[in-house]
Amino acid sequence: MKRLVLLIAFVAGMITETMAIDIVVKPGDNLYDALQIVRNMRRLAKQPQAYNIILRGGEYVLDRPLVLRPEDGGRSNASTLTIKSATGERAVISGSANVTGWKRQGKLWVAQAPRINGRTLQVRQMWVNGRKALRATQFGEYKLERMLDFNTDKRTITIPTPSNIKQLKNASSLEMLVHQRWAIAILRVKDMKVLADGKTEVSFLEPESHLEFLHPWPQPIIDGEKGSSSFCLQNALCLVDEEGEWYEDESGQIYYYPHKGEDMTTADVRIPRLERLLTIEGSPLRKVDFVNIEDIDFQYAAWNCPSVKGHVTLQGGFAVTEAYKLLDAGLPWNANLENQAWIERPVAAVQVAWGKNVNFRSCGFSHLAATALDYRTGMKHSQISSNRFTDIGGTAILVGSFAEGATEVHNPLVIGNEEYTEHIRIQNNSISDATNEDWGAVGIGAGYVRHTVITGNELNRLNYSGICVGWGWTAHDTGMCCNEISNNQVSDFARMLYDAGGIYTLSNQPESQISNNTIKALGEAPYATNDRGFYIYLDEATDGYTISGNKCDAPKFGDNKPGPKVTWK
Repeated sequence: MKRLVLLIAFVAGMITETMAIDIVVKPGDNLYDALQIVRNMRRLAKQPQAYNIILRGGEYVLDRPLVLRPEDGGRSNASTLTIKSATGERAVISGSANVTGWKRQGKLWVAQAPRINGRTLQVRQMWVNGRKALRATQFGEYKLERMLDFNTDKRTITIPTPSNIKQLKNASSLEMLVHQRWAIAILRVKDMKVLADGKTEVSFLEPESHLEFLHPWPQPIIDGEKGSSSFCLQNALCLVDEEGEWYEDESGQIYYYPHKGEDMTTADVRIPRLERLLTIEGSPLRKVDFVNIEDIDFQYAAWNCPSVKGHVTLQGGFAVTEAYKLLDAGLPWNANLENQAWIERPVAAVQVAWGKNVNFRSCGFSHLAATALDYRTGMKHSQISSNRFTDIGGTAILVGSFAEGATEVHNPLVIGNEEYTEHIRIQNNSISDATNEDWGAVGIGAGYVRHTVITGNELNRLNYSGICVGWGWTAHDTGMCCNEISNNQVSDFARMLYDAGGIYTLSNQPESQISNNTIKALGEAPYATNDRGFYIYLDEATDGYTISGNKCDAPKFGDNKPGPKVTWK
């Protein structure tokens, strides 16, 4: 990227006391320099001043995430920092690297992954001409097979012996995706032992092996209501046998099976080099205030965690870091609780924390492998409005604390007012084809939040639940209250996982409402082991909600020990 030497001299002569200062950036210029210019001008200004960083149309490829700090934001509407596309143009902030030099090798095309900072780039995602390619899989996209046994003592899963077992046994980075009720697990294969009668016993690497076989919720089921839990093997060269599939070996060679008519010598092939594109983060003592991000597209961010340590989830895409079943049920806050779990938050392409009046408007989020936009701890009085989310690997919009880190997730979370995320408005966003990599993620997920409004959003093509509010599985007062889920449209959800809801709630949330939503096209989830898919699902200890005016395909509602202050109208 070019430094903005001329730009500094230009804007220095434009400063006025009454107008926002425009800093214009074009593709090839250095975005980091533009942010530093604003910071320096704020530092030297004698009175509050608003700044616009205006991006001309085109792609801005990052070599490291952009970071906005408290020094970059304003202190009032008169000193707002706005980063936006130029009028009538569209700027794209991208974390991609190009794959070029493709050569034919039989039915496949082969190319070397690019080297970044002296190392060959190894990733889990690839896009060809804007379409997400399918990482090599055993049966095809969204296709699984029922497992034969799940042995918690031996820590093995028994499956029907694959026809190409000899090649799979020699695969160096083979993985198994496990479908387990409302979540998935991604387990790196350690060994495959062929047994008699067409069976193969599979064991796994640590740390995911002990997590998968110790944590009770959720685990795979054998001989459930609708059959046993399912699986597929992934990520081996011998599995690249259908159009659109690809595989990268340890040396960085990428193998791709083209779609009919694809010419890889001219194709635009992208792999993501970054997991994070933008961070906006203050601190408990000094927040980032008055920042607007408008009319900008965020594209191509990675999710690499499962390649390093597997991925065993509790719910909503949150991976467990420790989990186990209690030998004797009961804890001071829940006499019937029989398990413990600690979780970590999934990576996000855009992460915001400890801020106020931080707004995303009319932006696009696409080709992102994990969470797209994440408002974490300590967020206040902010809006996420009129944005478009498509082709998202995890959750599109994530908001509030989920007791990740040191707190056991069932322990009623008590946090200070400064930490609480509240007065967030999520409005008129379009979400389609999210959860396409971690099927257990959701469209919109809100944890410990209050005074949060989710309204007028359209969500479709989701593999688990649509809009989820609440966390903790507790009837205790944790501060959650006054949340509104209204006038949303949710359709084509629960495509792969059940125990799902088009609208889903957890725990005690006084003075909250679910009203005037349209929920339809509950998915079939062909590998579910039960029939627990609902249009509205009040999960454990949901309380304080008034539910009215919702339109659904059928009166299929579910609950799990709701409280006495739920009112259906």
